[in-house]
Amino acid sequence: MIRPMQAHDAPDVLALLNWMDDAPEREVFAPDARALNEFQLECEDSLCFVQEGEDGVLAYCALSPFRGGLVLEGPLADPGGALALGALTARAVQSADGLPVYAFCARDNVPVRAALEAAGLTPMHTTDFYGAPVSGLARAARTPEGHLLGTELPFEVYRWLYRASEDTWAGRLDWTPEQYDAHCARPDVRLLVLWRGEQAVAFAEMELCPEEGRADLTHIAVHPAERGQGLGRALLHLSAAELTLFPEVRTLRARAHDHMRAARALYARAGMTHCRSIVTYLLEGEEEA
Repeated sequence: MIRPMQAHDAPDVLALLNWMDDAPEREVFAPDARALNEFQLECEDSLCFVQEGEDGVLAYCALSPFRGGLVLEGPLADPGGALALGALTARAVQSADGLPVYAFCARDNVPVRAALEAAGLTPMHTTDFYGAPVSGLARAARTPEGHLLGTELPFEVYRWLYRASEDTWAGRLDWTPEQYDAHCARPDVRLLVLWRGEQAVAFAEMELCPEEGRADLTHIAVHPAERGQGLGRALLHLSAAELTLFPEVRTLRARAHDHMRAARALYARAGMTHCRSIVTYLLEGEEEA
C-alpha cells in the first residue's frame, strides 16, 4: 500500500538511507540526515510517501521545493521493495500539481532510472565526478606569470565571471549581495581569484567537507577571452595548495557535465580519477493558459 509517510516510519526510512550509502550505484537524491530527530526535521517541508509491506516500509520517495519547482527525493527501495519503485514514483509525480520535477540518481542505478523514465521524467545531462589526493595536485601549484592570487571578489564581478563562464543554470546567479556575503563568510568556503592588474580574469570556489576528508571544487570560472592560457589548470593546482592548510582534507573532488569537454580534459591531464556519475532528470511543468 502506498500512503503518506508517518512519524513511526522514520526508522525504516533511515534504514533505507543507510542501505543506499553502502554502494555508490544505489545513490539517489535523498535527505542528508542520518539521525532520527534530524531526519524528521528535514522532512517537515517535504511531501513524503512510502510503500508499506507486511514487515514495514519497503520503499520511500518525497517531493521538496527546488528552483521554482520540486525535486524528487528517491525513489529508494531495497531489493525486497524494488517492484514498488515505479508505482511510488508515479504517485509522487501525480502530486506535483503541474510543477516541474527534478530528480538525480547514479548513472548505474538502472531500476531507479527505469522508474523515473516510466513516470515521464527525461534525462537532461550526466555529471561526472573526479578526485585526486591534495598532496599530488599541490606540487604543481604556481601563480601564472603576470597574475596575482587573491581570496576575495566583489559580488558584481563574481556574478559577471560566473555568467560569462556559461554555467547559467546555477541558482547563485539570482543571489542578492547579502546572500553572497553570507556564503563567502562560511568557514567551509574558500575562494581563489586570479587578477591581471585590476581585472579579475578567473576564480575557483571550494567547499570543505573535513568530516569526509575531502573538499569539493564547486566551480572554476575563466572568462572566455582568457581561455587557452592555462588559468583553469593553474587554479586547480592552487586550490589544492590552499587545502594543504587543512590536514584533515586529503582529497580534492571536481565535477563536469557531459558537455564540458575542456573541464573533463583538464581533470584527466591533472591525474584526477573518475569516481562517480550522476544523471539529472526533469519532468517539464505544465504551463498556465
